[in-house]
Amino acid sequence: MEMKQKVIGVLGGMGPEATLDCFAKIIEHTRAKTDQDHLRVVIDNNPAVPDRTAAIIGKGESPVPALVKGCRVLARAGADFVIIPCVSAHFFLDAIRRQISLPVLSIFDVVAEHITASHPEVKTVGLLGTTGTVNGGLFQKRLAAAGIQTLVPDDTVQSKIMAAIYDIKNSRPSRSRSEITADLIATAESLISSEPTGAGAIIAGCTEIPLALGQEHMAVPYIDSLDILARAAVLRAGVNVEDL
Repeated sequence: MEMKQKVIGVLGGMGPEATLDCFAKIIEHTRAKTDQDHLRVVIDNNPAVPDRTAAIIGKGESPVPALVKGCRVLARAGADFVIIPCVSAHFFLDAIRRQISLPVLSIFDVVAEHITASHPEVKTVGLLGTTGTVNGGLFQKRLAAAGIQTLVPDDTVQSKIMAAIYDIKNSRPSRSRSEITADLIATAESLISSEPTGAGAIIAGCTEIPLALGQEHMAVPYIDSLDILARAAVLRAGVNVEDL
């Protein structure tokens, strides 16, 4: 008997363009010849969720009530499980899980599992993410549990990454996307060349970063966390996926 496919719930809006990219990647990883071969996906695109980095560093409102409310909206809409195309929001994952019944697929887990399975030679990675993700430390902790060391930029360089992320979110930034990309490349290259052991791979640890940085910019494996999450969601929903 064929198993019923599960409905993917996307807790989005953080930011909207990353949510759109997530949906595109779900479609890309689904083997489909017709409309009917695709998965049902329910998206709650709520850009009003308070800033996650500000909350993590103690300078802003907690996003947990809004995130919990969004999960409940997805549950009522028929979602069987939830993914969150925002890495920083995963800092609050335990608090969210305690208040909802739907399972949430963790981006930390799927990235750590992907590196272990697909890049077993990589023991040190460079993390490009928001200051909230970097300072929160939970991504690094999950990677360490998989035997992977994480390198992060110093505070000065980290401020440039945050500027790049906010510029990507800005519909009318003061600089071009190629200028943003150049900053991200420079940061990644500094982590790759770090002494004594440089990064053997770069993680796009913020879902905005893949909008400006790709494997073509890297001399080492580029780990697009959002792409891996989308692929894992398609698998969880019960559909075979195209190989990465």
